[in-house]
Amino acid sequence: MLVAVEAWPLAAAVRHSLWAYPVLEVVHIAALGTLFGSLLLLDLRLFGFGKAIAVPPLGRYCVRVALLAFVFAASSGLLMLAARATELVENPVFQAKLVLIALAGVNALLFHKRNGLERHDGVARLQGALSLVIWIGVISAGRFIAYY
Repeated sequence: MLVAVEAWPLAAAVRHSLWAYPVLEVVHIAALGTLFGSLLLLDLRLFGFGKAIAVPPLGRYCVRVALLAFVFAASSGLLMLAARATELVENPVFQAKLVLIALAGVNALLFHKRNGLERHDGVARLQGALSLVIWIGVISAGRFIAYY
C-alpha cells in the first residue's frame, strides 16, 4: 500500500522536484511554529501572565490560529510522507511523532470538553503544560527523523 502511495503523481512530483520537498519543509516548520506559538500564548495566560487579557476570547483566537496552523502542518506533512512513505513509516522517531500528535489531540479534546477556557483552573494549567511538553516532543521528533 505504501508503494502505491509513493506512486501517486503528486508524491512522485514532490520526490523528484528540486524545490517541492524543501518548500514543504518550510511550510511545515512555519506552521508548527505558529501552532506552538499560539498555544504558548494561551498557556502563558493560563499560568497567570497577562492578567489584563481575558482567557476565553484569547483562547478562542489562539485555538483558531492553532487549528489553521495544524491544517497547514498536517497537509505539508502528509505530502512529505507520501513522497517517502515506505522509508518514514519504519522510522521509530516518526512513529513516536505520530503518537505524540495523537496525545496532543486527546489532551486538547479533554481540555475543551471540560471547558478549560472558562475554568482556567489547576487542571487547565496542567493540561496546558502537558500540551507544551508534548508539542516540544513533536517538534523534536520531527527534527530527529532525519538523523535516525
